[in-house]
Amino acid sequence: MPVRSLRQEEAVERAALLSVTSYDIAIDLTGLVDGPAFRAVSTVRFTSTVGSSTFVDCCAEVESATLNGTPLPAAYEGRIALTDLAEENELVVATVQSDTTHGRGVHRAVDPGDDNVYLWTSFEPDEARYAWACFDQPDLKAPHAFTVTAPAAWTVVSNSGDPVVADVEGGRRWTFEPTPPLSTYNPVVVAGPFVEVRREVDGYELGLYARQTLASALERDAEQVFTLTAQGLAFFGERFGMPFPQRSYDQVFLPEFGGAMENYGCVTWADSILRRHEPTTGEWQLFTNVLLHEMAHMWFGNIVTMRWWDDLWLNEAFAEFACMWAAERATAYGDTAANNLVGDKLNAYLADQGPSSHPIRQPVPTVADAESIFDSITYPKGAAVLKQLMHFVGEDTFCVGMSAYFAEHAWGNTTLDDLVGSLEQASGRDLQPWRTAWLETAGVDRLGIEHTDEGLVLTAVGAHGAPHPQVVGVGAYRRAGESLEEVGSVVVEVDGARTVVEGLPEADLYLVNHDDTTFATTRPDAAGREMLFGHPSGLPTTLARAVAMATVWDMLSNTEATAAEAVGAFTDVLSVETVETVAEPCLDLALTAAQRWAPESERVGLEAQVAVAARHLVAAGVSRQSALRTLARTAVGDDDLAALREEAGDDLDLQWYILQRRAELGDVDTDAVRALQERDPDPDAWIRALCVRASSPSPEAKEEAWKALVDRTAPIQAAGTIAGAFWRPGQAEVLAPYAERYLDALPTLHEGGMIPGLTLTASLFPVYAIDEAWVGRAREVAAAEAAPVVVSSLTERSEAVLRMVRTRAL
Repeated sequence: MPVRSLRQEEAVERAALLSVTSYDIAIDLTGLVDGPAFRAVSTVRFTSTVGSSTFVDCCAEVESATLNGTPLPAAYEGRIALTDLAEENELVVATVQSDTTHGRGVHRAVDPGDDNVYLWTSFEPDEARYAWACFDQPDLKAPHAFTVTAPAAWTVVSNSGDPVVADVEGGRRWTFEPTPPLSTYNPVVVAGPFVEVRREVDGYELGLYARQTLASALERDAEQVFTLTAQGLAFFGERFGMPFPQRSYDQVFLPEFGGAMENYGCVTWADSILRRHEPTTGEWQLFTNVLLHEMAHMWFGNIVTMRWWDDLWLNEAFAEFACMWAAERATAYGDTAANNLVGDKLNAYLADQGPSSHPIRQPVPTVADAESIFDSITYPKGAAVLKQLMHFVGEDTFCVGMSAYFAEHAWGNTTLDDLVGSLEQASGRDLQPWRTAWLETAGVDRLGIEHTDEGLVLTAVGAHGAPHPQVVGVGAYRRAGESLEEVGSVVVEVDGARTVVEGLPEADLYLVNHDDTTFATTRPDAAGREMLFGHPSGLPTTLARAVAMATVWDMLSNTEATAAEAVGAFTDVLSVETVETVAEPCLDLALTAAQRWAPESERVGLEAQVAVAARHLVAAGVSRQSALRTLARTAVGDDDLAALREEAGDDLDLQWYILQRRAELGDVDTDAVRALQERDPDPDAWIRALCVRASSPSPEAKEEAWKALVDRTAPIQAAGTIAGAFWRPGQAEVLAPYAERYLDALPTLHEGGMIPGLTLTASLFPVYAIDEAWVGRAREVAAAEAAPVVVSSLTERSEAVLRMVRTRAL
């Protein structure tokens, strides 16, 4: 039976009709050791208008349901009708969720390393209804109390710390104190025979959990994770004028989980983030960003929650902005802005120039539509816009406004008006023009520099008319031998298409947005273009070089530069860059440009150029592990591979990369793959072995990898890695059939929820053996046959690939 998606007008009507007092949820996990059944009894107490009618959401199989002691009819389309309501009501619904392998909301994972079973829930945006009966909308917040019966060997973790644990027949019962008022997507229950590490830091009880086969990785990284967690809690508590209000703060690393989720007091992660090798500096940067992003949600999303999904950006954009703000100010990762410039911000610039562009805030008619805006506009563009807002009003003023916002609205729901009102009161500025321009208008501005009779002029062209109101830095750089010295900088408040820039001396290069204070693409003048592509390594700071590389990449994606020019610019920067959190993504972008954006006739030569840059990094001791991986990914024959094997020694991670490149060159050493898999203690080493086979130009290997993804036998957290091995350059003939097979799969990619829909749609999208006509056809098929989340993900990914196709033709 189809399940209905909640419409906004239904949510408004239901919120006006009732108020939820509490959820008491009893869960039985004892059947999950040997079977799939997740059983729950949800007791919901709520007040309502006397005699009114509504419905409760429930997509699990209903075993019994009563309202004020009266049996209820069966659920229909994921809803149970509630009629003749009293002023005070008690709803009791017993359910079972039997599809805990590929279903929504609840997942049972079996560790291939030791066959232990782990259970987790994840509910954003409206998947709590697949686990138990609830009023599944963000503005019906209520305390949640959990009582969980689990096998005796299992540990159960939920939002509240310090559970009472008692032995019962068949296992143990874990009783958790009620949470503060939470939206239905914030509660969580995870369980299994976890390994656990705990620390008390600054008055907080911090916990880390992972499956037993990852104990060594968890223990290796625990101190760093505790340090980052304590730094984040202190930073946000001070900046928001509200310390995190619960003593316990747990983080659980889970098998077969996609991404990370900000459940109040108990953040859940894909355990692929626990690197099986010693993490590189760039990997720690990513870890830090995710940790602080989910932590920021404790305030922006959990304590204060958007009323409806049209303000999803209030949750996600704010958390994305705040994680970078905190990383730069409170942790060792002071170059986070530069890292973001050569990472997620590039995706946002590209998305905002194509068909996936949309206003940051837009109407969301149904929750299904909400799934479609977890994208590069909502996340990195939204984050950049909030950073611009902080610069626009001033950081101290911004903090005053945010503290007032949290103080006034804690444990409630808000809209954009509430946030803007707090910041207007703090700043004394009318922010309505800023709000309209930045949040309700799609598209990215293009900023440039001109030399005119009236002096230096900053030009600004909006995507649909006037540019956004914004402040932007302009730096002036003058040649000094092989270097470019900064000889001046100013901040310009843009208020139209042309703004005279005053206070800068004569210079050889004027770099617009040199301090990354706004969200806008930039273009140099003719002399500046020559420098950005010819000698960007001369720029004196990591941030300035990152700004330059963002411009280079945007010009590449708009066919204003060739792949060869882009590779030349990135490898030139790598000749001087020592900040590993920037060197690593720049190295990856250089290789991506060579392998995915270049014509096939130029690919091998550009790969060799990237390899030279990687060898320099190895010799310089900068990002050595990433550089060695790049050398493996660009090796051209037995001599290269043999040298790398000697360099790798006992490093299992590098040995996998070497085997994968060997397979890509046409030689799958089955015995070596089997032997390495047996030696590797990683419980997911079978995925590395699958990637080796997937890299080969063998039709049988491609079929194996494709089926692992489409049939969901590979965990969703591995989809990007496997797909990266599958879509390899120079293999167009063997990959050609999968363009049609992708179109055939589109109607099913959303099955299992939002994360599979987003991940599989983007990962499986063909990179080679397609043309512009096929991309257009894919968009048409998706629009006609696919779920909104698939359409959104395909639109964004297809635009990136379409630009690759066009650039290959230059």
